[in-house]
Amino acid sequence: MANVRDFRTRIRSVRSTQQITRAMKLVSAAKLRRAQERILAARPYAEKMKEVLSSLAARAGAGRHPLLARRPERRTIVVVIAADKGLCGSFNTNILNGARAVLDRLRAQADVEVRVDIVGRKARDWFRRRDYPTRRVLLDLFRNLTPEQARDIAVNLIDAFTRAEVDAVHLVYNEFKSVMQQRVVVEPLLPIPPADLGLPAAGIPAGDTGAGGGGAAAEDYIYEPSPDRLFDALLPRHVETQVYRALLESAAAEQGARMTAMENATRNAEEMVDSLTLQMNKIRQASITKEILEVVSGAEALK
Repeated sequence: MANVRDFRTRIRSVRSTQQITRAMKLVSAAKLRRAQERILAARPYAEKMKEVLSSLAARAGAGRHPLLARRPERRTIVVVIAADKGLCGSFNTNILNGARAVLDRLRAQADVEVRVDIVGRKARDWFRRRDYPTRRVLLDLFRNLTPEQARDIAVNLIDAFTRAEVDAVHLVYNEFKSVMQQRVVVEPLLPIPPADLGLPAAGIPAGDTGAGGGGAAAEDYIYEPSPDRLFDALLPRHVETQVYRALLESAAAEQGARMTAMENATRNAEEMVDSLTLQMNKIRQASITKEILEVVSGAEALK
């Protein structure tokens, strides 16, 4: 049976752990503020760019630019964005379970080759123990996340897609909703998905207003400079922006998950200290009562 000294040792150990979790919570809170400011600043630009480019892709047609080319998806890359560190609750577990569901669904299709691009140590360690073929591994990106890192990932994927080494690219990441909530997102990156405008697959010919077609068609755009020059400049930038946004979302979601996990750990440590203190006091009280009884019994015996 544990004695008072054992309980004091355990209480000191729990209090030391509590100090660490409280400090980690404060660090995560500071990092979360910066990450949240960055994603809230980048999200409107990324969403509007996605909206505009998807609309252009629907009107231009698949043959207008290599990044719009739609081929049978026989070779697919899934980019899985996880964290480099743990102690963030179910953050990594959720993203890896989501990635496994996507990969298993793709591999279940006949004649489909799937490879994985990994971002984060936790994803690398998880995929090391599985038989999913890995194409590229990127570590320590979130230590100092910059647009140049997103550009490097995007350029590599664009190069593989334009050279027809791969037919489709999908992103899997955690979207930041709030400090308490993250959402696993699976979205296509390449080819750039067109918006659903109810247009023919080849788009609307320039100057066609839909007259005599029995209804109003969606508007086409007048391009200045030429559409080819615009697509050459905008479409790669769009891919870079979406990759950067996914990295920022994951960084903010990770800090929010870690802050919540450390807050829960700190609260649990406090409850454990209270429980251990109560048990220690009960044992000490029983020991004192026993000693008093022994003294009384000895005094009675001397009489």
